[in-house]
Amino acid sequence: MRSTRATAAVARLNKRSEGRNYLMVMTGSGLFLLRERVDGSDREVSPALPLDEFVAFVDAQGPQPAPRITKNDAAFARQLARKR
Repeated sequence: MRSTRATAAVARLNKRSEGRNYLMVMTGSGLFLLRERVDGSDREVSPALPLDEFVAFVDAQGPQPAPRITKNDAAFARQLARKR
């Protein structure tokens, strides 16, 4: 189903944003809305967007995950710094 990407994006956002509850609404025309549940009522966060724009919008919301840096990546960055 096409809404799987949108659902996964909202699940990632909820995982990153502790204490906040976001939900996705799909309109009859196939557009997606992001809403936040606050005190039992829903507050709209985004306008109605097509799938790709919705996923990009949701991924940009909330705290961003820190990029993973391996020991090899850190060693390579130190080597590049020494060459300059």
